[in-house]
Amino acid sequence: MLLKSILARILRQLARVTILQYHPLVIGITGSAGKTSTREAIAAVLRKKYTVRTPEKNFNNEIGVPLTILGIPHHGRNIIKWFFGLLGACGRTHLWKSSYPQMLILEYGIDHPGDMDILLGIAKPNIGVLTAIGKIPVHVAFFETTEDVVAEKAKLIGSVPHDGAAVLNVDDPFIRLISKNKKIKVPMMTFGVHQDADVRIENFHMRMENDGGRMMPKGIAFKLSYAGNTVPFRINDAFGMPQVYAIAAAAAVGIVHGMHLVEIAESVQNYTPPVGRMRLISGINNSLILDDTYNAAPAAMDAAIQTLALIPAKRKIAILGDMRELGSFSKEAHEEIGKIIAPIANLLIVVGNEAQQIAESARAAGMTDAMVYSYGNAKSAAHALPALIAAEDLILIKGSQAIRMEYIVEALMAHPEDAVGALVRQEPYWKQKMAR
Repeated sequence: MLLKSILARILRQLARVTILQYHPLVIGITGSAGKTSTREAIAAVLRKKYTVRTPEKNFNNEIGVPLTILGIPHHGRNIIKWFFGLLGACGRTHLWKSSYPQMLILEYGIDHPGDMDILLGIAKPNIGVLTAIGKIPVHVAFFETTEDVVAEKAKLIGSVPHDGAAVLNVDDPFIRLISKNKKIKVPMMTFGVHQDADVRIENFHMRMENDGGRMMPKGIAFKLSYAGNTVPFRINDAFGMPQVYAIAAAAAVGIVHGMHLVEIAESVQNYTPPVGRMRLISGINNSLILDDTYNAAPAAMDAAIQTLALIPAKRKIAILGDMRELGSFSKEAHEEIGKIIAPIANLLIVVGNEAQQIAESARAAGMTDAMVYSYGNAKSAAHALPALIAAEDLILIKGSQAIRMEYIVEALMAHPEDAVGALVRQEPYWKQKMAR
């Protein structure tokens, strides 16, 4: 812990100096869901006009944010690599100038009170983006109230300078309240389905195509409207409203930088969601897997289920794990998911102790015992579930990262040899943890 604390201090100082030396425009993103997809969508838009740097993987804490700013990887416990990595960073900040991106897109991950202050002490954003918070935010277990979580995340917007901008998801009730806060003096650009949104989402639908008699999901289509202009968007291999929100947020950032909706639509045509964020994977027995295994906040779990509802299939299976770090809200949140999934899934599999409340609630909402299976962990589920999968099943898999639901995806993939490039947490560190 002492070495980690020393390392964090060195990284923070080097990152601050780097920001002062190169003056990149910083775009900061926070929220309980959608940060990484929004980050990648914003990068896709801005790369049309600027040089851009984004975090490696989910670098969004007091170690990850400085690493992104410095452009060096995480070296784990390899002291020699850390030494040379920091030496190179010192050289770039103190001895010589090298090329540096014009735009720096950072995620601000908040787990505990005061986390935002630490990250803002490293880099304050010129543009602050709030993605979604939801009725019960993730990490609320570490705060006294939901409002405290909201206040912590809102610090990002409060740090934006007067010549910057705030980009806000006006469909989220908590964020809508932030947008009406008269103490916030920076220009605001809102996005969402709401009629008051500056960048308004319209006519969203899933794109389906007939593939040999089977209707297959191909992507999403929707329109974005801004200042009297409406432009259609078509994105392949992206599914569900969370991806639409990510692109709408990116469009708002693009508009702030003088881009037109037409060029924004062109720039996101090749946008692909990050791994573990509602990616479609071929499964055994000609099934389809909706892999949303990166993490699970209640709002994100609800959105994933709504995506499952939108795609036609002979049989729909939901494999849902615990939603962790919800504290006293855990029972309520899991029971709500049980009510939501009951009329949508033909088969429900729950994984983990807290997810048992999803099963109980789903039974109370009408699912029979024969429709519900329970497993204590991902390993036992992965061993048993292949026998349950029938031809052309549509399978949603989602849960908190602590449950390691990607282990189940790998067990159900038609081509598990592709897991390293297709799934989250495939690095040796995570594989070793799962093997214990």
